[in-house]
Amino acid sequence: MLEGNPRFDAAIREFDSAHGEDPKIIVVDGRQVPWSLHYHMRLAHWVKQLEKTPSEALLLAAHCQHIRRWTIPRSSYPMNRNGYRQWRKTLARFHAKEAAKILKAVGYEEETIHRLQQLLLKIRLKLDPEVQLFEDAICLVFLENELSDFAEKHDQEKLISILQKTWKKMSSRGHQAAQELTKRLPAKAAQLLEKALGAGPSNR
Repeated sequence: MLEGNPRFDAAIREFDSAHGEDPKIIVVDGRQVPWSLHYHMRLAHWVKQLEKTPSEALLLAAHCQHIRRWTIPRSSYPMNRNGYRQWRKTLARFHAKEAAKILKAVGYEEETIHRLQQLLLKIRLKLDPEVQLFEDAICLVFLENELSDFAEKHDQEKLISILQKTWKKMSSRGHQAAQELTKRLPAKAAQLLEKALGAGPSNR
């Protein structure tokens, strides 16, 4: 187990300290929690659900996927598709850089730092099993924690498109976990997912 490893524990403390600065506060089980702290807790949960013995780099990545994301707001880029893509690319590089600084400061070697950055940047997605597992976990967190909010902000056509794109990113293992998760989602979110997956054979 990685817990109890001083270097790993120090990295998680630093990551959680950064997440605790997130100005976006949500309510979880009646408690106010910084969004980033809850997000990364659930991401680590899903990584462990999909892989009982995750590598050190994979578990570290789960704890820092969106580190300090709020410091580069979406509004700092044009509000169109190209602007969104630019924003996402900038964020990925920023997260990789911020995480690397923390790992280096607590004593990690370049090999682990490089692997962490490959995971955060999704290098060889679909070809690297560990990168794919990480993407599956990220998609599951979206379905579990963000889909309901998305449903309040976007029309059904856009939501179905988002869900179909999300599904295509996932592996068969991720699909199986998502289908189990659907049973526990709020009714509206579950119905949207079912409608999206039934909208065409290419989505399965």
